[in-house]
Amino acid sequence: MTINEWDEYAREWEDNAATSVYADNAYGELARIVALDGQRVLDFGCGTGLLAERLSPDVKEIVALDGSSKMIEQLKLKALPNVFPIAGFLNERVIETNTLLHQKFDLVTASSVCGFLPDYEAALMLLKSLMVPDATYIQWDWLSLDENSENGFTERRVERALGETGFKSITITRPFQIESSPDTMTVLMAVAKTP
Repeated sequence: MTINEWDEYAREWEDNAATSVYADNAYGELARIVALDGQRVLDFGCGTGLLAERLSPDVKEIVALDGSSKMIEQLKLKALPNVFPIAGFLNERVIETNTLLHQKFDLVTASSVCGFLPDYEAALMLLKSLMVPDATYIQWDWLSLDENSENGFTERRVERALGETGFKSITITRPFQIESSPDTMTVLMAVAKTP
């Protein structure tokens, strides 16, 4: 087993109040723009399941994928009846070997995960392949004003990546901010549809 740095944060992740505030805000934005009833959801980069926990009562089912097995262990402790966790990094092998990923999704959420990916565009292509036509993709990440920043994304980068990977009806907003000592961090939200 390879050591995953996110495993180190899993047990105390939810002790930081900002993580719950982030999930509350993301859920509020999501519920405002997507009819959740009956949706089959992929919560990509689900972490300890803060967003899945909020979505669970409103949707048909959630497949929750995270590269940190310790984060997935924390999610499993919540015993959400319609949430099906998978510990693994998004790649062709994980898709092929997990039958939960064989049925297409109506909604894919990616909450504060894409900025940490080694190949954002490749991940978008894989995510799009898992979605039904006219499905909704929603991403929240830290806003960066610098194209070369290693922390977060510019609006231009996200819009360009979504367009180049074949998504349509792309909107980018800055829906909320999170107080994180000593700074206030702005969250970028991207919403797009599959063709």
